[in-house]
Amino acid sequence: MKLTHTLQIAAKQVTRNRVRTLLTIVGVGSSIFLYTAVQTMQHSLATVVQSGADENILVVYRENRFCPTTSRLPEHYLSEILRVEGVVEAIPIQVTVNNCGASLDVITFRGVPPENLTRFNPDLDITAGSLDEWQNRSDAALVGHHFAQRRNLRPGDTFEAVGVRVYVAAIARSEMAQDNNVAYVHLPFLQQASRVGLGTVTQFNVRVSELGQLGPVAERIDAIFAADSAPTTTRPEKAFFAQTAQDMIELIGFTRWIGLGAVFAVLGLVVNALLIAVKSRIQESAVLQTIGYSRLQVGCILLGEGATLGLLGGLLGGLGAAAYFRWQSFTVGNEGLSLAITPSLSATVSGISIACVLGLIASLWPAYLAANRPLIASLR
Repeated sequence: MKLTHTLQIAAKQVTRNRVRTLLTIVGVGSSIFLYTAVQTMQHSLATVVQSGADENILVVYRENRFCPTTSRLPEHYLSEILRVEGVVEAIPIQVTVNNCGASLDVITFRGVPPENLTRFNPDLDITAGSLDEWQNRSDAALVGHHFAQRRNLRPGDTFEAVGVRVYVAAIARSEMAQDNNVAYVHLPFLQQASRVGLGTVTQFNVRVSELGQLGPVAERIDAIFAADSAPTTTRPEKAFFAQTAQDMIELIGFTRWIGLGAVFAVLGLVVNALLIAVKSRIQESAVLQTIGYSRLQVGCILLGEGATLGLLGGLLGGLGAAAYFRWQSFTVGNEGLSLAITPSLSATVSGISIACVLGLIASLWPAYLAANRPLIASLR
């Protein structure tokens, strides 16, 4: 018998028992939904921590401070930082968030000098609105596209958060993950609106001339302000993001156990469905062998059923998770670092592939039982 005939019989067996098949597919789909969601969160976190940082950027922060509301540095530090050997440029940033701890739906404002933003962040791509309007209007905000999508904001809208009311002048997209999850406003405006006072900022982002200068430049900057009233800690931006995201890393790391449980659930569901199928089709398997099907082909029919159930459940769960995260935007934040959970093609494909492979693995034992049952005993 040809392989196509075997696969056709496997497909017919799947459609014959509609209720059992539907329940199995829904169960597998639910498990793969959880697995894909976990993979999506891990991928989003890796994007923020690794791809969201510029390799030749240093972050100058207040020593022994973590939350942006507690990191306060004099703005006049900028002139001294620019005189440090190896520094190409620097920008003062005031960060205001609605919650410093790990939480959902974090709103982050970044106050920057409007004339320096595009020079320091050349990757910003204005997708809607006008950059000139943002530069010329003091209460204007340049909103990242993930932020805008989550809040359903468009150019011309106004919104208020953390006691700051702004006008949406433009929406931007950037290769840097953090730029897509914040709202950039004018530095003096945010200093006054957040009541930190003019001349005070949260941090300085410093671009160095060469990657090899990151360590020496950081040491020089910290040495300058070591005896000052506001000593600093300077780290590469990637290391800064990794430390800031520590709570989120631990939280999302725990979800791996959920993903592992989902994998075992898929195995159990498919094995259970196929064992029931084997017991209910004893005589049918014997008839197939009588008319010319080999034991191997009888086993392959079960293998085809398991792979089909896994594939259908994987498509339901994987595509369902991708559609859900695209339709319902979620953001997890901690200490001013925002993690937008966005669907990932690799996570979706991974979920579908895992489901198909697990369906195939789960069908091995039922296929072995069906292929090795004595023909005479089955006919009786």
